[in-house]
Amino acid sequence: MPTMKLALLSLLMFSCHCIRFSVVYAAEMSTISAGQSLTGSDTLVSSGGVFELGFFSPGNSSYTYLGIWYKKIEVRTVVWVGNRDLPLTTSSPALAIDGANLVILGGRITYKLSDNSVSGNVSATLLDSGNFVLRGESSEAILWQSFDDPSDTFLPGMKLGYSRKTGKVWVLTSWKNATDPSPGDFSLRIDSESPDEFVILKGASQQWNLFWSQPRDDCHIFDFCGSFSTCNNRTTPTCECLDGFRTSDAKKRPQHDTSLGCTRRIPLQCEEMGYGNGDEDKFLKMDHVTFPLYYNPLERISTEACKSACSGDCSCTAYAYDGSGSGGCLLWHGDLLNLRQLSEDDPDGKTIFVKLAAYELQNSPEINKTLKIALASAVPLVALVLSTYIFCRWKKKQKGKMAPTQDILLFDLDLSIAAGTDETSHKGIGNEKNAEDAWLPLFSFSSVTAATENFSNSNKLGEGGFGPVYKGKLLNGKHVAVKRLSKKSAQGMLELRNETMLIAKLQHKNLARLLGCCLERDEKILIYEYMPNKSLDSFLFDQAKRHLLNWEKRAHIVEGIAQGLIYLHQHSRLRIVHRDLKASNVLLDNDMNPKISDFGLAKMFGGNESEANTNRIVGTYGYMSPEYALEGVVSIKSDVFSFGVLLLEIISGKKNTGFYQTDSMNLLGYAWQLWQEDRALRLVDLALENHNSDGTLMRHINVALLCVQEIAADRPTMSEALTMLTNELLTLPSPKQPAFSCIRTQKIPEPPLYRPDLNSVNDVTISLMEAR
Repeated sequence: MPTMKLALLSLLMFSCHCIRFSVVYAAEMSTISAGQSLTGSDTLVSSGGVFELGFFSPGNSSYTYLGIWYKKIEVRTVVWVGNRDLPLTTSSPALAIDGANLVILGGRITYKLSDNSVSGNVSATLLDSGNFVLRGESSEAILWQSFDDPSDTFLPGMKLGYSRKTGKVWVLTSWKNATDPSPGDFSLRIDSESPDEFVILKGASQQWNLFWSQPRDDCHIFDFCGSFSTCNNRTTPTCECLDGFRTSDAKKRPQHDTSLGCTRRIPLQCEEMGYGNGDEDKFLKMDHVTFPLYYNPLERISTEACKSACSGDCSCTAYAYDGSGSGGCLLWHGDLLNLRQLSEDDPDGKTIFVKLAAYELQNSPEINKTLKIALASAVPLVALVLSTYIFCRWKKKQKGKMAPTQDILLFDLDLSIAAGTDETSHKGIGNEKNAEDAWLPLFSFSSVTAATENFSNSNKLGEGGFGPVYKGKLLNGKHVAVKRLSKKSAQGMLELRNETMLIAKLQHKNLARLLGCCLERDEKILIYEYMPNKSLDSFLFDQAKRHLLNWEKRAHIVEGIAQGLIYLHQHSRLRIVHRDLKASNVLLDNDMNPKISDFGLAKMFGGNESEANTNRIVGTYGYMSPEYALEGVVSIKSDVFSFGVLLLEIISGKKNTGFYQTDSMNLLGYAWQLWQEDRALRLVDLALENHNSDGTLMRHINVALLCVQEIAADRPTMSEALTMLTNELLTLPSPKQPAFSCIRTQKIPEPPLYRPDLNSVNDVTISLMEAR
């Protein structure tokens, strides 16, 4: 009996030990096999407990990443990130094995870490070296490993260099910043010119950058603060814009980014008006600084002659007279770089004179009071015109004379607004601490008339629902597009204010730039940068010109449009929905880069708003989403729908509203029919018949159909759409039937001011309907 009890006790202890071992094993498993997934807070731990793999969010970031970090270090130290270029927004990401590949599942997006074509069961194991390896069932051969795709940390066993046989390159790339692990500016790689040397590069410039020396500080790094900035290691922030300049980005400079640089708040009179001299520009004296880089010396001239030399040269941005050493006049042209602010007792301190517009140096309270105009919904636009008129009268009395074609006035507009429940009600938020002023030139009617040769028909570029657009030429030789709103135009003061306020604030390479406006003589005129290739529709729907748009150019245009919308939806200070995205509102510059234009119907959201109801339905037939057209619900997904329609037009070369097929409805219906019949490539424009991009075209058609799905929640965001378009490793979901695909297209009459003999530039059709 005692022997039996002893045996039972031993068995019980062994069982408990097994159970405990199983629990520990389950809690700290190092391998994931086919059919298993890693979700939420689940992690893999290497067998020796050295490394851990799982999902994490760096700092206060709202994005989620798959990473590997040291298990035993209290402060999480991430050594590898799997989806650096694809941050996940889903609250329930998962890592799984799909066939023979590792994939990350994030909502509608499936991201492939590996791309294997083998068959059979595979498993992935986290090793004590920090390497995450994928192996086949019957072989120890590694199908994929994280060491082949290093992030910013070099671990023992990794490689740096390249393979002459396969062309594989192993490079370390810095994080963008502490909360963003996407590839940053710096990379460590083997020098392609000297294979036995490693170099640290900034960006892709293939040039040397100072990254270590003794003794040095950040202000000695080339272009650390960008152009027209001072660098001072004794202050916070280190980088500050010069007086008369502001950050180049429309938003406030992020603390981690010190290279954005600064731009002038007010253009130099010499540059803007084309004067032969700089009499209208003045100089700001800056003491206790180091001289910026790249100056041109002029010896044996006086201080006054030095000043005159810079004043009379439109390209000169600063001058100094160096009395030390050999002495002489120093002139700077273009951007001022590496300007450091020193302490007052620093013996190396110099004095420099920076050229500014005369207004920047006028400190009279009366002038500031006149020029500082806070634009809010409670102040009618007529007050703006009246204030400008008063200032014009005052300025003419002060100066006694002014050339009528040169009286471009500059005033400070507080353009920070938040949308109310309807476009007719806006609430000013100009008193916000972080609100920035936007500067917008006001052109005189006489200068606009001279620039357009009295609105000559020979200068006419096109005409749309809001009025004609003319080509103009300023006195400095710069070409502009002049949009003269018709007095009968549906775009009234509200839309004009919308457009001027928005575009004056927005700064992105894929958004059309507003240069100024004219409000004299009952006129409502907007002056834009000139786009020599006019609008996308002038190429896309023209039988002769469509052949000039090969698939590479069309794909480039699609990506640019997407980037512009992402900026409006995510990165501008207010969330903005364009509401009238179409081919005629996409302008093309000299290099066929797209720029979204016409913000007269844009809807702005403040705070955490993401959608709104409106009683005023505006936009263009064929591009409006169903929830907006039928219910008055507007959100960023409204623009996504318009983008999907436009993408199908770019692929097919056909208008959605003018598409006719005997057995089909509109372009959306036709695309959906071909997709269901597995004949989607029949949609492609015949002008692209010599392309070799079937896979890319199919991906674009798939994304377009995802964007035009009937339910807004089913559509991707613009950032997701761009990722789907450009990342071939993503597995795309299947689209559902598009909205409006069962409604036969009716012939749509052109706007009443449409001229068929002219190219469309900014034509906008407005539909007014009662929301249901």
